[in-house]
Amino acid sequence: MRRRAGLVALALAVLCAALAPTLRWYAFPRLARVPAGQYQEMVLEARPATLLKYDTMRAEQVEKVTIVQTLKGNVEESARIERDAGRQVVVWDALSHVIGPDGAMVSQIPERYVFDAHTQDPVHATGESVDGDPVRRTGIEFKWPFLTEKRDYQYFDPQTRTSAPIHYKGTRTFRGLEVYYFEQTVPWTKVPYPKRMPLPGIDATTLEQQTGTTRWYTTKRMFWVEPVTGAPVNGEEIHREELRGGSLLGGRPKVTAFAGHVKMREDYLAHTVALVAANRTKVLFLVSYAPWTAVALAAAFFTLALWLEARGRRTGDRGDRGRGGRRGSGKPGARRGSRSPGGARRDGDGDRDGREHLP
Repeated sequence: MRRRAGLVALALAVLCAALAPTLRWYAFPRLARVPAGQYQEMVLEARPATLLKYDTMRAEQVEKVTIVQTLKGNVEESARIERDAGRQVVVWDALSHVIGPDGAMVSQIPERYVFDAHTQDPVHATGESVDGDPVRRTGIEFKWPFLTEKRDYQYFDPQTRTSAPIHYKGTRTFRGLEVYYFEQTVPWTKVPYPKRMPLPGIDATTLEQQTGTTRWYTTKRMFWVEPVTGAPVNGEEIHREELRGGSLLGGRPKVTAFAGHVKMREDYLAHTVALVAANRTKVLFLVSYAPWTAVALAAAFFTLALWLEARGRRTGDRGDRGRGGRRGSGKPGARRGSRSPGGARRDGDGDRDGREHLP
């Protein structure tokens, strides 16, 4: 019975030992993925801010400017691209909607971002765009990869349509979570006008050609990234835009179009931290908790198997010695039986065995 139990324990040890790397290297890349149908909304604010009044072409100080960012997973496009790409991809239709203090739209920039569901590497496909213009991204945008490393990454900037390094600046604690802090500074760069602007009757695609006024942009981008999930728990930008030269400014060399320190609104910040913390536990289950538990169980079952085998051997040895002693037992010289002087056989205890023979 012990031998059978030892074999069962050994089989369980082998199973658990095989399960640990399977969970980490096979299950994790297939299960830890961004959902294709994910929908996310984020509200950011710049309080206070400088904003251009397009009716007067003068910059004014305002109480706040609000930026509403939405990310909507396009399941149909994901399925279409997956057939050609041969891997699971996510298609995000993103929209950055800027609202002035009066609730009126300031600008609106749509994006289509196509990326690998696990690695977050960009996947180049028809429809990849920013504000309707085709782009070919390199690096990441919106989200870092699972198990983010302490290193610089290439980060795509939708205003300049280019990628540049975003630098790892150290490990910090943000609202109870250990996070990696990243920072990127985009220098003053000439960028296209948004196609949707609060200028009735003006075609933004030809605005620069018609007026000679160009749009310039710079930002300092900051992210606090939870490294297990690769999800930013906080993001901020010190953002500035200017219009320069041309007839639109009435002879002035430049005017501020927007300036402000953009931060996540508190209610969305709290929700994001809670969501990332919950997802962190799920990812850790695949990469740490479950594999190490399997390793510990493998060691425990293997130890149990060895103990049962050793105990079985000791019991067998004692049994063999016991049986050998009974076969060779008895006092030296003792007889199992004797015969009486008359020839009748007696047992060793003196009882007569067989019939007596008369003389």
